[in-house]
Amino acid sequence: MAKASTPPQTPGRAAPEKEGIAAFLTPEEMHKLGRLVLLSRYVVEGNLAGAHRSPLRGPSSEFADHKSYGRGDDPRHIDWRVLARTGKYFVKRFEDETNLRVYLAVDGSASMNYASRNTTKYQHACHLAAALGYVVVKARDSVGLFLHSDKVEERMEARNSFQHLNNLLKTLQSRAPSAATGIAAALHEIANSVRRRALIVVVSDLLDDEDAIGAALAHLRKQRHDVIVLQVLDPVEINLSLKSPCEMTDLETNERLQVNPRGLADEYRKVFGEFLENYRKTCAGLHIDYRLAPTDQPFEPFIRAYLEERRRLSR
Repeated sequence: MAKASTPPQTPGRAAPEKEGIAAFLTPEEMHKLGRLVLLSRYVVEGNLAGAHRSPLRGPSSEFADHKSYGRGDDPRHIDWRVLARTGKYFVKRFEDETNLRVYLAVDGSASMNYASRNTTKYQHACHLAAALGYVVVKARDSVGLFLHSDKVEERMEARNSFQHLNNLLKTLQSRAPSAATGIAAALHEIANSVRRRALIVVVSDLLDDEDAIGAALAHLRKQRHDVIVLQVLDPVEINLSLKSPCEMTDLETNERLQVNPRGLADEYRKVFGEFLENYRKTCAGLHIDYRLAPTDQPFEPFIRAYLEERRRLSR
């Protein structure tokens, strides 16, 4: 779908007197988020002992299956019950557990600078990223960052420390949305660069070619990454609720257009509804969690409700 034209806005940033975690999360919000966990639905690969399934086999976790006993196998892992039943030697194999590596893929293109009220899409995306990052690190998992526009502009490897999260959020805070959108190209770059299976959280308005983005999301899944898509949009972009004739300016091309919103509203809502539904269907077909994240919906209850639902469905 073509990018929606939007009025220019001043770049949205967190309060300058606060930096890092403190700029995005209050103590009360951290307290509520600290009781949550972000679970992967698929096998992951990590570095620390954790609560997520790993493709590696080891003797320190839950039973997975049997294999025929062979040279080099530890006799301590022989299943004596199977031997008594069948007269054959089998050893137990186990599913090791690992920490989760989460990468936040945050859209920093110019279109994310739009706000019909007080909060820009980029600012809201940063709050969502901060909430998820806090949940991840609090659970002893690792978080990393890909900040992109038409390409990846900032990359931070996944690490498990609040100091690392603080630096990650300072990176988001220090940047104003700029440059053109190239979401698909950036996601392909991410898919090619994250070699080990991880959880990728895409936080973007997705105002770009739907088919190209769908192919990029499929690339992430082909690499066996668990993927979550949070589509951040302003209410005006969703409903075109403006009342008076106005001039709209595309934030990336500076193209200007005189419009009468009242005359366009019905057709716009139909077309934009189809645009959103295409993303829902694409994500469902790829087994990707998709959520629409409007900027007028408080981020902390949104993240809390989503993670609690994901936990229930992951049982």
